[in-house]
Amino acid sequence: MRRRGVGIAAVKNKGITGNKFKSKGSELAEDQLSQMSKQLESFQNNLQEFASKHKNDIRRNAEFRQHFQQMCATIGVDPLASSKGFWSEMLGVGDYYYELGVQIAEVGMATSHRNGGIMNLEELRKRVMKSRGSRSGDVSKDDILQAIKRLRILGSGFTLIPIPGGGHIVQSVPGELTLDHTIVLQQAEETGYLKKSQLVNKLGWDPHRADIAMEQLVKESMAWVDTQSAETQYWFPGLFNTRADIAKS
Repeated sequence: MRRRGVGIAAVKNKGITGNKFKSKGSELAEDQLSQMSKQLESFQNNLQEFASKHKNDIRRNAEFRQHFQQMCATIGVDPLASSKGFWSEMLGVGDYYYELGVQIAEVGMATSHRNGGIMNLEELRKRVMKSRGSRSGDVSKDDILQAIKRLRILGSGFTLIPIPGGGHIVQSVPGELTLDHTIVLQQAEETGYLKKSQLVNKLGWDPHRADIAMEQLVKESMAWVDTQSAETQYWFPGLFNTRADIAKS
C-alpha cells in the first residue's frame, strides 16, 4: 500500500503549532525575567536596609566589611566603585577606600628610600594601621588590596606581586619588573634575603642570569648587598616583616 505524502494542511498545522510553542516559550521567559527582576529589586532593598542598620559595623569591623562586600557582589553591586551616590552617602565606604588609598601611597613614598618601593603586604598593613591611629578601627589585608586596586586605576604605579602559597608583595613605585625580578622577590619573601646559589641550585638558573637579575634590583635600591658572609647575600629591606623594624620607623 502506497503511503501518502504530507499534505499542505498538515504542514500548516505543524507551523501553527510551532509558532504557538515559540509564543508560549517567549511568554514564560518574560515571566521568569519579571520574577527575577522583582527578586533582585527585593534583594537590593533588603541589602540597603541591612547596610543602614549595620553602618557602623561595616565601617569599623574589617571582617564584617569583607562579608558585606561579598553580599553585594552576588547581585552586581559595588559599594566602593564611587565616592558619590547612595552607598557613599549611606556608608561612606567609597570615601573610606579612597582615604585608605591615600594613606597607602603616603606610606609607600615615606619608605621607598629604604626599601626601593617594595613591601610585604602584611608589613604595609601594619604601617598603615600605625599611621591611622588606634581609633580608626582595624584594617584587613583585603581592605589594603581593595584600596590598591583603586590606586592602580589612577595609574599610580602600584603593583601586586603574588607569592606562591598565598600573599602578595606590593610595589609602590612606577617601573616594570621582569619575570626574573618577580621570581627573585618571591624566593626572598620568606626570609628577606637571598643568595645567588639559591637561584642557581633551586631554580636551575645560569649564574649570569642570576647576576643580571640581582644587579638590577640592587640598582633600583630594592636589594642591599652584604659581602661579609662566605657568599654574598642580597637583603630586601622591603620584605623584613618584624614588629621591631616597624616600630623604629
